[in-house]
Amino acid sequence: MTRPILYSFRRCPYAMRARLAIASSGIEVELREILLRDKAPEFLESSPSATVPCLVTQNTVIDESREIMVWALTQNDPEGWLDMPDEGHNIIDMIEGPFKTALDRYKYSSRYQDADKASERAYASSFLQDMNLRLEGKDFLFSNNPTLADMATLPFVRQFANTDRQWFDAQDWPNLATWLGTFLESARFKSIMQKYRVWQMNDPITLFPEVPSDT
Repeated sequence: MTRPILYSFRRCPYAMRARLAIASSGIEVELREILLRDKAPEFLESSPSATVPCLVTQNTVIDESREIMVWALTQNDPEGWLDMPDEGHNIIDMIEGPFKTALDRYKYSSRYQDADKASERAYASSFLQDMNLRLEGKDFLFSNNPTLADMATLPFVRQFANTDRQWFDAQDWPNLATWLGTFLESARFKSIMQKYRVWQMNDPITLFPEVPSDT
């Protein structure tokens, strides 16, 4: 059977969460690191949207990060990430929708004529305050074990925090800060953030994940 190919970009939060799920599942893929400002023609031929991540399997092309996560975990879910309430999907919808819109208008406010940076940050923060309350007394959103909702959300919380880390660290959301900090210090996160050279045709194959890692 042909090994799936994952087109990825290290710093993209969507690509991060795809790599997180694939690493958790233990399914071996061929990783191809893409340079977004100079996309490889083979990638453009594969991805309908020309965005990462893009997973090419023997039978199909999956061009959405959330679908890649579910694809991997449906085949093998040793850590039980899919074992979560339906509310977990609502949280992911919120992160992908209104939170990400506000995050983009906060982080890249100069790109939007009508964006007020402070207002967008405050709106995004309202969702994080709710998550801070949800995390009270537990390590992750639903228990002391991570689920799909945690791992589909954390890369975007990281992106928000890094926009102005000094401001983020000064906010009163201790549970949220601990949740994010635990993720950033985890062996799993460090393993999926290894640097790879930009892929070109005829390069040696890069296997991912390289070695099993703990969350």
